[in-house]
Amino acid sequence: MRAVITVVGKDNVGILARVSSECAKYQVNISEVSQTILHDLFCMIMVCEVDRLTIEFGEFADRMKQVGEELGMSIQAMHEDLFNSMHRI
Repeated sequence: MRAVITVVGKDNVGILARVSSECAKYQVNISEVSQTILHDLFCMIMVCEVDRLTIEFGEFADRMKQVGEELGMSIQAMHEDLFNSMHRI
C-alpha cells in the first residue's frame, strides 16, 4: 500500500531530514520525492510504501501533522487512493 505525504511551509534547513527520519522510525519507505522552493516557500510531495508501518496509519498521519507543527509547517499524510481522488479533475 502506498501513501502520499505533502509538506508546505517556510523553507528552512533540515526539513527533508526531519520528515524522512520520522518515516524511518515507523518503517515507512520513501520511494519518490519531489520538492521545490518558490521564493521562501518549501513544497514537497513524497510517495511512500506503508506496508510495513509499525503503527496504525491514522496514528502515523497524526504524528506527521505534529512534526509539521513542530517545524511550523503543514504536513499531511494520506492513502494514495484518497490523494488521487482529491486531485482528480
